[in-house]
Amino acid sequence: MIATKTNLQVMWDRLLGVVEEQAQALIRAAFSPIVRECGDISAGIFDAQGNMLAQAVTGTPGHINTMAEAVKTLLDCFPVQDAKAGEIYMTNDPWIASGHLNDFLLLQPAFLNGEVIGYSACTSHLFDLGGKGMGPDGSDIYDEGLFIPPCRLVERGEVNHLLLDIIKANSREPVANLGDIYALIACCETGTAQLLKMMDEFRLDHLLELSKHIIETSATATRESIRDLPQGRYDYRLDVDGYENVIELHASLKITREAIQVDFTGTSGCSRYGINVPLNYAAAYTVFAMRCLIGPDIPNNAGSLGLFKVRAPENCILNAQHPAPVAMRHTLGQMTPDLVYGCLHQAIPDRVPAEGASCMYDLPLRHTPESLLMGGKAFGIELTHNGGTGARPGLDGLSATAFPSGVWGSQVEISESVAPIVIKRRELICDSGGAGEFQGGLGQHIEITPAGNDAILVFLSVERMKFPAMGRSGGHHGNAGKITMCDGRAIPGKGEFRVNPGETMIVQTPGGGGFGDPAARSGKRIASDLQNNIISREFAQAIYNYHQ
Repeated sequence: MIATKTNLQVMWDRLLGVVEEQAQALIRAAFSPIVRECGDISAGIFDAQGNMLAQAVTGTPGHINTMAEAVKTLLDCFPVQDAKAGEIYMTNDPWIASGHLNDFLLLQPAFLNGEVIGYSACTSHLFDLGGKGMGPDGSDIYDEGLFIPPCRLVERGEVNHLLLDIIKANSREPVANLGDIYALIACCETGTAQLLKMMDEFRLDHLLELSKHIIETSATATRESIRDLPQGRYDYRLDVDGYENVIELHASLKITREAIQVDFTGTSGCSRYGINVPLNYAAAYTVFAMRCLIGPDIPNNAGSLGLFKVRAPENCILNAQHPAPVAMRHTLGQMTPDLVYGCLHQAIPDRVPAEGASCMYDLPLRHTPESLLMGGKAFGIELTHNGGTGARPGLDGLSATAFPSGVWGSQVEISESVAPIVIKRRELICDSGGAGEFQGGLGQHIEITPAGNDAILVFLSVERMKFPAMGRSGGHHGNAGKITMCDGRAIPGKGEFRVNPGETMIVQTPGGGGFGDPAARSGKRIASDLQNNIISREFAQAIYNYHQ
């Protein structure tokens, strides 16, 4: 087919359909609820040089944007000239893949007429890989589970069963892990097959012209969006709860006519615990935050991502080096959008939302060691819950919605069907969003208790319990997060905790900050909030001076 501009655009649109089908293959085949119910994945198609051409909309920035760079690293390990049909490469190296050991990255070369014309790649979360597991208390990466360097998972079409046996032998959830790995393989194979099918439809024997069109068009459009911004340097600091100490996150954002650079110099050093963040993960969420405001209608690919650069001093907490513990890297990694938005608000104050809950309230649960000795059943599950997002210029925040992760909240029925827990109550928290002309989204109240006669272990690593989401442009802050037991005992936001039979753990996720002066909120909106239990009558009277 002649590569006209129109034809190339049609091919590009077709490629976006390919990656979405690829992602759905992974979700449908996965065993773990966090993948099949919550969408904790990424899927993408790359050219022969490792440039990302398309990524599925389904997925998280922490998987998608890390994958965009990880593929190039894997190609250094497995050069294109050595590739063979029927191979799939794999690693869970946090500094290559997605920031901690639980994320597996797979890459498959696509062959046409004996030549590699591109790659299919995907990432998803496996719940348990041994060690201390999904919790922040490891002292180094070796505490946190099985580390797999870049290797061939599939060779000449045959799965490496020894490798699978090693993974199963090092997991408390061996069957789920095995099923999730085969789902990842199916995702790669679906992407490769659909890519080749698309090329056959358009009678293509390479992706060179299409790749050039996608990358150049996206880069040009992104550069134009950057040139609309006021040039300069903007600095911001965000204090966050941390573990052993409060942590300072610093960012300096520099806008030029050609690119944007973010530097985390000044940020606190690494923690002793597993809340440290490899730079690939911190950069993924930082760039995602900027892309949400700068050229948001431009698809994510090597062209649109390439104009954003992120730097950090080695061994600050946003650029942890091997072998630092990083199991809960999302705790602070997902705070970087609020950090960079503090900078961008100085440049484009009419476009930047207020701060939100940001860090998802991730609740890894599993059996206690003694329950197995008494004949109990092993289990492990990772619940994902979210607070409110910050209000936006012209719009209220979203309640119980994951931003920036995009992970869907765990469903009550699914959670109870795969783990011995009962979720006694789950509802939005009235008055938890920050007041403003536009109000912050609400947090949620969740009550969890063991279903049987055995205790359960909870591995906490959450934020916004000391420092709530701040409002912007006169908006008020949202409610802080809170975790307690039914007897009123306060539970710290990080560390291993035990819930005994008959006890109930109560989790309250944070609300988002408000945007704009509360005095400017319309009476119509306030009346609607009252009708829908978003705010109480006392809140309306005290904050909005509304007495109708």
